[in-house]
Amino acid sequence: MEMQIEIGRVLTCRQPRPGLWEAEVSVAGRTGRALAYDSLVGPLQPGDRVLLNTTAVALRLGTGGVHFVLWVLGREKGYLRGPGHLMKMRYTPLQVKVQGWEETARAFPEGLGGMPVLVGSLHSQLGGACAGYKAVAGRSSKLAYLMSDGGALPAWYSELLARLRSAGLVDHVITCGHAFGGDQEAVNAFSGLLAARAWGAEAVVACMGPGVVGTGTVWGTTALEMGQMIDAASILGGRPVAIVRMGFGDPRARHRGVSHHVLTVLGRVAQRRCLVALPHLPPDIRVTIMGQLERAGVLARHGLAFSSGERGIQLLRREGIPMTTMNRGFEEEPHFFRSAGAAGEVAAMMVKRRETVTRDPRYGRRSRVHGRKEGEA
Repeated sequence: MEMQIEIGRVLTCRQPRPGLWEAEVSVAGRTGRALAYDSLVGPLQPGDRVLLNTTAVALRLGTGGVHFVLWVLGREKGYLRGPGHLMKMRYTPLQVKVQGWEETARAFPEGLGGMPVLVGSLHSQLGGACAGYKAVAGRSSKLAYLMSDGGALPAWYSELLARLRSAGLVDHVITCGHAFGGDQEAVNAFSGLLAARAWGAEAVVACMGPGVVGTGTVWGTTALEMGQMIDAASILGGRPVAIVRMGFGDPRARHRGVSHHVLTVLGRVAQRRCLVALPHLPPDIRVTIMGQLERAGVLARHGLAFSSGERGIQLLRREGIPMTTMNRGFEEEPHFFRSAGAAGEVAAMMVKRRETVTRDPRYGRRSRVHGRKEGEA
């Protein structure tokens, strides 16, 4: 394991959103972009000499391909601010103290009481899912985002999350595991979901921050946490709704149609039943998607629910929130974003106690949401 560390100087800096500093830095005769987290290193100002982790830029990474400020040289010490003793990024040079929700909770909810939990495998699904939910449930319906540690750890890194919060499409943020920077901090996914319930959420979107780790192998991806989150939601008496990663813009065959990672999650990893949300699809694409789900054993293990996905897309457009995934936009991956929007719409209809779809003749199978007992998926 290796880390590239260099000393640079801050040329200009700004704070684009709370918790995050963005700077132009000069390092080894080169000019680059650097990020700093206020809670870790404090504020920046032009002229500061800074210790930089330049590994990602040296490797020419996409997501996370910037310098990160480790320390402002000459700053003698940081300060412990606020209560709490829960450590995240434990036993690393950057371990940080937060106050865990579990430390202050007077009582834990007994369960989720049938609350829908939308579970995704990519951070870029967050926008469509949240907008789809709000477009149907209404702006006043309380929606929480549970950010896991499968991708970026600081919640402040996500520009998408900042835009969704500003637009009122996310009302509350909980960071669990080693992720940090939410309105509440939680030890794990179970207590994170319960924190959302205690806060008053009517639904939760659960997925990692930016920067999924994926490989060409079946098991080598952080996206498999999706199955564990589905099980956690079900065990706690919630109603998990799977957001399906689908698309046809990726040149890699394993991600065409339904991503192989999602097929592994729903066909082999998740042990509890969930609703698999799908958008309305053109006939040729519908045949492809349903065939993949059938062959992976998904249809035998889970239920299906359908919605257009369009209401969430239109809401994102009205709010001016960009839709991008893996550097591709809506025009290149319309089914990816409609799938996330459909999942949000399905969850909202569950909250509103309405029928999602009693029978969709194009699919020839029945899926009901209305009338289920609390806690059933």
